[in-house]
Amino acid sequence: MQNQFKSADGLVEVNLSKQGDSWLYEGQSCQILADGRLQVTTSDGSVHLARAAKVGDVWWVHLSGHTFKLERIEPGANASEEQGGLTAPMPGKVLEVMVEVGQQVSAGATLMILEAMKMEHKIVASEDGIITAINFNAGDQVEQGVTLLDLENDDE
Repeated sequence: MQNQFKSADGLVEVNLSKQGDSWLYEGQSCQILADGRLQVTTSDGSVHLARAAKVGDVWWVHLSGHTFKLERIEPGANASEEQGGLTAPMPGKVLEVMVEVGQQVSAGATLMILEAMKMEHKIVASEDGIITAINFNAGDQVEQGVTLLDLENDDE
């Protein structure tokens, strides 16, 4: 399962897989203990205990005396890299457009909110850039896979 998170160090991509009662990530494993703590076993065999809490869209992880703040970027919100567009993850209705054409945005910034299956879904910037087109307005119905907004990378 591929996930993206916004952190203080920028975007972090995480590919998780489940094996029995453990979650695996790049040679590390994590198990949820009966008391709610996480037991993290690193690739060198060392074991650490962690705590994680979700507040809104943000995960706070406490591990080895450090606190990490991670904001999950919803899957399906980004189109292919060469397009630079941001696509609808499923059919729905545009509730709010939070940016304007020409606006500078940072990776992880919420650009648009969709309602689908009675839930709100954030469309977020996959990278720093400038909004070059907004293809739908609040109230519009959209189909899965349509390009909602276009984002041009700052470096281009």
